Amino acid sequence: MQDIIGTALLDYYSGNYSEDILTETNISEEDELPLPYLFRTYEEMPEIEQKAMELAKGRVLDIGCGAGIHALYLQDKGLDVKAIDTSAGAIEVCKLQGIKDVENIDFLNLKNEKFDTLLLLMNGTGILKNLEEMPTYLRHLKSLLNPNGQILIDSSDLKYMYGNNEEIANLDGYYGELEFVMRYKGMESLPFDWLYLDEHTFEAICDDYGLKFNVVSRGVNYDYLAKITIA
Repeated sequence: MQDIIGTALLDYYSGNYSEDILTETNISEEDELPLPYLFRTYEEMPEIEQKAMELAKGRVLDIGCGAGIHALYLQDKGLDVKAIDTSAGAIEVCKLQGIKDVENIDFLNLKNEKFDTLLLLMNGTGILKNLEEMPTYLRHLKSLLNPNGQILIDSSDLKYMYGNNEEIANLDGYYGELEFVMRYKGMESLPFDWLYLDEHTFEAICDDYGLKFNVVSRGVNYDYLAKITIA
């Protein structure tokens, strides 16, 4: 599979920035994902990400770390941080940025390690794929937590993208289950599932799996940061 994210991040880091990543979903037209945004500073982060940086504690696992901006910030604060991503290019950029503990791995394959904070940002619920597969991911996240550990994860309620509740009711599945395609410099990804969760659905599912869900910050674009702990 083509490493679109990794290729783009390496291009930007090495000074070969000439275009942005293009994304398209089954409910929206093609849009740009600006590469400079993937290298934003703490001051440039949305408030919900800044809140996550404030709440992170202990040993931290940054899941889907991308260019490593969150892991690097927390490492510089003195926290013990491990950054992981399925993109080999992203992990190479993290190494170049100076992140000490990095691994090119799917987090479902990460075993025999425990953390005080699991960090999933930039619509962290996307990694859960869809409602059907979500329990597998939630159980594994729970297994990686130390006692009194926390999951810090953000998402958005996409209800605003639909005309009315009747339109949502007529959908085949949950309205936050999207299919994405990414393009960059002539490369195109296979379609992949990406989940956006409204907070009420998220809380109800967490309850089913012995997890306590709390919204700790809300953004300006129907987005929120949740703190999840073992009930």
